Amino acid sequence: MFNAKLRGRSAYRAAFTLVELMIVVVIVAILATVSVPIYRASMKDAKMSEGIAGVGMIHTAARVQIAKKGSLTSGMSINDLGIEDTDLDGKYFNQSTDGAYTFVTAGGTAYTISATLDGDSDWTYKIDENGAEIGTYP
Repeated sequence: MFNAKLRGRSAYRAAFTLVELMIVVVIVAILATVSVPIYRASMKDAKMSEGIAGVGMIHTAARVQIAKKGSLTSGMSINDLGIEDTDLDGKYFNQSTDGAYTFVTAGGTAYTISATLDGDSDWTYKIDENGAEIGTYP
């Protein structure tokens, strides 16, 4: 008889109670609530970093062109700086398919470079010949 009671009690103790399960659900919900905004912020940072890196590449090529020739020709394109469209293709910014980067010059040493995320005008990063940065990120 003693064994029968022990078996019944151990079978009962092997299962989780509803309260224990609810506590686990609450803990998982709290962790999800905290982790989703952190994930979105890191995605935003990744996008910003890729756009800024691409603009930096164009900025460096423009400065090299000015150092070599003394000025930029009016109406130059990114390709005229020696950068191919595929050099600027990344995960979020694609020059060859979306035209994500623009390089505008009116001659001399003045120019503006901008990066726009997949045609989304809300996400734009710009830099001029002096290195002044202007960016809008949603």
